[in-house]
Amino acid sequence: MTFRRIYVTMMAGAMSIMAWAGPSILDIKHSITDDNVIPPESFETKSRELEENFYLKNYTEQPVEGGKVKLGNPKEYEELLSRLPTEIEMPYNGVVGKLIDMYLGKRRGLVADMLALHNYYGKIFIEELVKEGLPLELQYLPVIESAINPNAVSRAGAGGLWQFMPATATGLGMEVNSLVDQRRDPRMSSRYAAKFLKQLYSIYNDWSLAIAAYNCGPGNVNKALRRAGGGKKDFWEIYNYLPSETRGYVPAFIAANFVMNYHNRYGIAPTLVKKQLVTDTVEVADRVHFRQIADVLNIPVEEIRMLNPQFRKDIIPGDHHPYSLVLPSQQCLSYIISKDAILNHDMDEYARRTYVEPGKPRRVPGQSDSASLNGGGGDGMAAVNVVKKTHVVGRGENLRDIAKKYGVSATDVKRWNNLRRGKVKEGDELVIEVIERNETMAAASTRNNVRSRSQSGSDRYESSYSSKRADRTSASKKSAKAKKAEPKPTTHVVKSGDNLDRLARKYGTTVQAIQQANGMSKGTTRISIGQKLKIPAKGSSVKSSSKKSKAAASKSRKSSSKKKSSAKRRTSKKRR
Repeated sequence: MTFRRIYVTMMAGAMSIMAWAGPSILDIKHSITDDNVIPPESFETKSRELEENFYLKNYTEQPVEGGKVKLGNPKEYEELLSRLPTEIEMPYNGVVGKLIDMYLGKRRGLVADMLALHNYYGKIFIEELVKEGLPLELQYLPVIESAINPNAVSRAGAGGLWQFMPATATGLGMEVNSLVDQRRDPRMSSRYAAKFLKQLYSIYNDWSLAIAAYNCGPGNVNKALRRAGGGKKDFWEIYNYLPSETRGYVPAFIAANFVMNYHNRYGIAPTLVKKQLVTDTVEVADRVHFRQIADVLNIPVEEIRMLNPQFRKDIIPGDHHPYSLVLPSQQCLSYIISKDAILNHDMDEYARRTYVEPGKPRRVPGQSDSASLNGGGGDGMAAVNVVKKTHVVGRGENLRDIAKKYGVSATDVKRWNNLRRGKVKEGDELVIEVIERNETMAAASTRNNVRSRSQSGSDRYESSYSSKRADRTSASKKSAKAKKAEPKPTTHVVKSGDNLDRLARKYGTTVQAIQQANGMSKGTTRISIGQKLKIPAKGSSVKSSSKKSKAAASKSRKSSSKKKSSAKRRTSKKRR
């Protein structure tokens, strides 16, 4: 009797202890609810906002969705989650269910976009996770971090696909400066994210805690563990002690795995890939601008930006240290072959000054080093004018030929005329801004400078006399040089697409002058590839040559008439 009483008493005590200890961890995982859960910031990405991405616009086709939004029920969600072949535990509860409903309901358009982007970026995620031996379900962390947008920036300043803070990124070994931000580099950021996750797992030996620490930092997770007490080492046990955003982070990760695997079941049509994007890398050890690469290799600059989002200002500072440039695989060899052409393309526009002398005006493109914007006088009287001219595109002309003709860059011509592709056709009118020197104002500026430098009395007279004498000497030298200088012809080797009309426009001469210089008859216009043509100097024409030929012809006619008259006289004498 005493024994039974003791046994009953012990059992009652044990039950009271169990009741006091609260529900088990299994109950917590499945029954936890939170009406104040804060979804990750990526949920705020506007539906279809990512459609401006170059990859989505050019490599995929958005499906046409129809019908009503289809949602599941808690039992269905729990069963489907249990079927996922994952190493990381994927339990269901009310918080997970709310986030799944958000993805399948209001954010279903965003899910469609992310599915398309994952088609390209997902391969990179998987490769880097496999290298570190991590669970592949971690490939969906960028879904809740950035909505798979490499250019995403959070309100707190985190950036890239994996949303690293600058200090965390540089601490891990990534480069973050004005021109390069490796947080946006899909390959580099995925590599360091995998390493970071591996470090966090080695601390907690639990993936739910490691994922929570990825969001809020190990310090906050450790604080929550201490506050929870009792040696608890599970995310769901310390749920109420975590920051509010982190409470929704692990549930959102579970919801992301659900929708990325079961989207078809709930009417979210998969995005169709029109063509596969196959890429390769080339090492760049020079400072080069995206526009130079795009113009020479004929690649849209938007595609280079999409493949290389880590270069913030479209500049690869390869002179600092070599960088990897991602290009469509067929273009990598083209880059290597055309490297010199790329670096020399519009090099004046993208060059940086390495040395500047204080007080000297900046050189104007197309102007000699000795000339300046104010004629060198420093008195504010401009001796250089910017004149806008209209050029009508002729047959066969392109932007480079037109720019070369006016001594400007092709990029400037595109900018002045708002040309996106850089292509023109015959008859187009282009605005060209040409820098012209105003000789009258320059002379006035020179006289003002002479007067300002003179002091008084004989000094003023001497200065004026010296200046006039120098002007006369300079004028006489120029006149002598002008008399001696004669235009010299140049030699042009005929290329594919050349014709006499185009060559005449290119060299500033006439078709007749080229024909005459090469002994061609007036009606002959045929030329062959590889043929060497003498091109008269710019401005020369057949006019001067025709005068000489007319004079020679007149002289020949006079000589002939004299011979005929003398012959007639001799004949008449014989008859007599």
